[in-house]
Amino acid sequence: MTQATGAGRPSIGAGRLAHRLSRARHLAVEAGLDALLVGVGADLVYLSGYRALPLERLTMLVVPAHGRPSLVVPRLEAMAARAIPVVEAETVAVVPWDETDDPFALVAGLVERGAGDGGRPVAAVAVSDRLWATFVLHLQGALPAARFSLLSGVLRDERIVKDPDEVELLRAAARAADRVVEGIAHGRLIGRTEVDVSREVRDRLVSEGHDEASFAIVASGAWSASPHHQASDRVIRAGEPIVLDIGGSLGGYGSDITRTLWVTGGDPANGPDADFLAMYAVLREAQAAATREVRPDVPAEHIDAVAREIISAAGYGHAFIHRTGHGIGLEEHEDPYLVAGNPTPLRPGMAFSIEPGIYLEGRYGARIEDIVVCGEDGPIVLDTVTRDLLVVHG
Repeated sequence: MTQATGAGRPSIGAGRLAHRLSRARHLAVEAGLDALLVGVGADLVYLSGYRALPLERLTMLVVPAHGRPSLVVPRLEAMAARAIPVVEAETVAVVPWDETDDPFALVAGLVERGAGDGGRPVAAVAVSDRLWATFVLHLQGALPAARFSLLSGVLRDERIVKDPDEVELLRAAARAADRVVEGIAHGRLIGRTEVDVSREVRDRLVSEGHDEASFAIVASGAWSASPHHQASDRVIRAGEPIVLDIGGSLGGYGSDITRTLWVTGGDPANGPDADFLAMYAVLREAQAAATREVRPDVPAEHIDAVAREIISAAGYGHAFIHRTGHGIGLEEHEDPYLVAGNPTPLRPGMAFSIEPGIYLEGRYGARIEDIVVCGEDGPIVLDTVTRDLLVVHG
């Protein structure tokens, strides 16, 4: 179950984390692995709840085939590590190392002791997909007989399906981001720079309960045709669109919502032209149709195909230049990806964005994005802000 942290923020409880660790160990043994070596990042948070700093000093969760998992940390981080729930519950042991120690030899020793086969050489380990190359090379030197593989081979199918506690956190993050979009849409925009509005978005996300604001795309005018536009000193004017794509994390789980605004300054003459309205109507239809198709056993690529076929049939296929969606959870982008060539069948609990876009370079663009969970009988849409074009005073 979720629980409140000392700061009052929700988080995944120690019992759920202990279950994940037990499950991960079972899957590792099934795969013939002697240990899982988990570095700083989402996998470490998933298994232990520990949001460690990405230092040049090694932090590593060692989940051996036999015995208690150990969290190897620099001694200066030991106090923080001992405060996490799985350590307090004695599910995980903290093993500090000093500045003059060899942390890789320490990890190798823990793996060898946990292999459970009379001191035989360690045969196989899995390491975090995004572990720094310098750490991987040092670990290979400390475990010369071991075959190294990626941790995603063990954890992908576990992390790809969100349990009810995770869905609750995703929903809370989505609703908080919804409130930010509504606040921005009903505030002053004309005469402000994109970067100023972006700064306000970030402040509002934190005020609404986010741990952090990860991104705040404010793409106005012709820059609305650039999907990952970096907010600039461009001044927002009446009579133009803004693609607002924002997100962060709440309780460790992500929000990600995009809405398209058109600012008029209160003058109907500054409203969207007929071409933009026609383009947006196609986009609205594509996003709605793709969302309706979400249900168990539907291939991920099918959701992409549904949106793409509608946009292509209207003559905008060349202007839809990215996949329809990406998974979300502890990371902003994770499995499953809604893209051609991905036959992964949707399963209840999978969470992902549905975000088709149309981008006419040199003119303007638009995108609509929701976070959707695959339910037992269809889509569960977490975002609630209207998907109609937000024509605002600005």
